[in-house]
Amino acid sequence: MNILVSACLLGVKCRYDGRDNKSDILLKLISKGYNLIPICPEQLGGLPTPRKPAEIINGRVINIDNEDVTENFIKGADEVLKISKLYDVKLAVLKERSPSCGFGEIYDGTFNKVLINGNGICANLLANNNIKIIGECKIKEYFEL
Repeated sequence: MNILVSACLLGVKCRYDGRDNKSDILLKLISKGYNLIPICPEQLGGLPTPRKPAEIINGRVINIDNEDVTENFIKGADEVLKISKLYDVKLAVLKERSPSCGFGEIYDGTFNKVLINGNGICANLLANNNIKIIGECKIKEYFEL
């Protein structure tokens, strides 16, 4: 089974701050025969690493310096969707709360770590194209690890 995975969860240093969110639990899926496909929508959309933190405000992605980077996020999400179709992906494990990958909860746009209901740009596009999304906190229960 092919699974899209936020690259930061696989140890790729692609977060906005140049770090990763490596999940050793997630890496166990490789030994169980899953094909993990790393993606970083923000990089695929042309943003550098490191980059300024960004949050969704009124449907637009705005970085901390008040620059609109929505088009980069949309382009990256579109590229991830192309990858998902190429590899017939039905499941994605994505970084929670991210303006790209968050699903169910994202930050509110104040840069104060306040959560609201909502989806990141890429997660929303994938879900709208019938790809099941799970966050990294649900890995153990979903895969029964």
